[in-house]
Amino acid sequence: MEQLLSSFKKGNVILFVGAGVSMNLGLPSWRALIDKIAEELGYDADIYQTFGNNYALAEYYKLKKGNIGQLRSWMDRKWHSDSIDISTSKVHEYIAKAEFPIIYTTNYDRWIEKALSNYDIPYNKITSVADLTEVDRNSTQVIKFHGDFDDDSSIVLGETSYFERLEFETPLDIKLRADVLGKSVLFIGYSLDDINLRFLFYKLTKLWKNSANGRTQPRSYIFSPIPNPIQETILEQWGIDVISSETEDLGYALEEFLSKFQSTK
Repeated sequence: MEQLLSSFKKGNVILFVGAGVSMNLGLPSWRALIDKIAEELGYDADIYQTFGNNYALAEYYKLKKGNIGQLRSWMDRKWHSDSIDISTSKVHEYIAKAEFPIIYTTNYDRWIEKALSNYDIPYNKITSVADLTEVDRNSTQVIKFHGDFDDDSSIVLGETSYFERLEFETPLDIKLRADVLGKSVLFIGYSLDDINLRFLFYKLTKLWKNSANGRTQPRSYIFSPIPNPIQETILEQWGIDVISSETEDLGYALEEFLSKFQSTK
């Protein structure tokens, strides 16, 4: 933790935000999304779940409907309910007030942006290559790595778009490569068992080894409320340190962890 905070004070930590942070606000889960897809396609939700993984089931929806416009509209409404008051989320408050220079997120929703606005933190949202020309170096960069509700074509939802994301050849991937060289990455809101995240770890480590010219790779970190010595050992080989908590309340554990960045300012 001391190494992480030391890097943070120097402005050398990139924050990577996953679905667990949005779930803190009570947003629908992947299961709720797939149930909605099943409903629109005329399937029993429980039966539809047995036909493939989430990405395959979403891919089938895109093939049958031709686009995700209608589904995206439903998601936008559900993910941004008027009943959500961002000022009540300590997790989002701590993220905003920490003023990380760069925040990547695999979430489609706008709650990171709304939190930054709520606490008067200037930011630039980056979804496509066109947004890169508008970047203000004095503002927080919010990179929507899996797309944004403002642009249907950017959303990584079905299997095909997800496989394209894993190729790591888009302009956002090139930016990621540049951003991570010489900096630590802190992952929050992800499960240690998430194979997608683990592949990202692997790719980032490989990018570093191919580009660093013998320099020592900065440590990166993932916050996991529950200790897992097996996963910790596996991730260590990729330069990822797991920071865990003894707090049983998972939401409070994340709040407590993020509060440490406030105390360093």
